[in-house]
Amino acid sequence: MMHATSFALTLALAVGSPSVTALADATPGKPAPDFAATDATGATHTLSSYRGKVVVLEWSNHDCPYVRKHYGSGNMQALQSQAAKEGVVWLTVVSSAPGRQGYVEGLEAQKLTEDREAKPSAVLLDAQGSVGRLYGARTTPHMFVIDKAGNLAYAGAIDDRPSASRSSLDGARNYVSEALAALRESRPLEVAATRAYGCSIKYR
Repeated sequence: MMHATSFALTLALAVGSPSVTALADATPGKPAPDFAATDATGATHTLSSYRGKVVVLEWSNHDCPYVRKHYGSGNMQALQSQAAKEGVVWLTVVSSAPGRQGYVEGLEAQKLTEDREAKPSAVLLDAQGSVGRLYGARTTPHMFVIDKAGNLAYAGAIDDRPSASRSSLDGARNYVSEALAALRESRPLEVAATRAYGCSIKYR
C-alpha cells in the first residue's frame, strides 16, 4: 500500500480543455480502469491483458511544445527505452479528435514513432476520447503508471518543471522514473499524484 499522496505545485494549461465534469478520475491506489483500444497497426490492446506487468500510459500530441520538449531532447525516448529493458509495457495514447491539433491516423503515427526513434510498446489511437476521458487525462503529456496487480500507482506530470523549454530538464525531478524505480524495488512511492502540465487534450 502506498503512502499518502504528495502533490507537486505544477501548472496545467486549461485553455480549450474539457470540463472536469466531462472526465473521470483514475485514482492512485485503486484499480486502473480497464479499456480496449486499437493501435497504429490495427491491433487491439486491453489493459487487463497486461496484468502481471507494469504499464505506463503516456498521453501525447506531437504538435504540443511540451511534448516536443521531451521528445526533441530525447528525454521521453530514454524513459521508454529503460522501461522496455525492464519489461514495462509503454502505451502512448493519442486522444486528439479528427481535425484537431495532434490528430493522427495509423500510418502517420507509425512514421512519427520511427522519425522520433520513440520506443513505446504501442501507440493507441483514441480519436473518440473514450480512454482519455476514462482516465481523466487533461494534458499532453499526462502520465499514468499501473502496477503489476492492475492498480494505479502514479498519475500526473512527467516531472516537476512545467515549462516547454528543454533547458528545464536540467535537474528536473522525473516522477515517472521514480515511480518505476519504486515498483521495481517493491517500496512505496514518495509521490503518487501530481498536477499534470502541458497542452490541453484536443477532445472531440
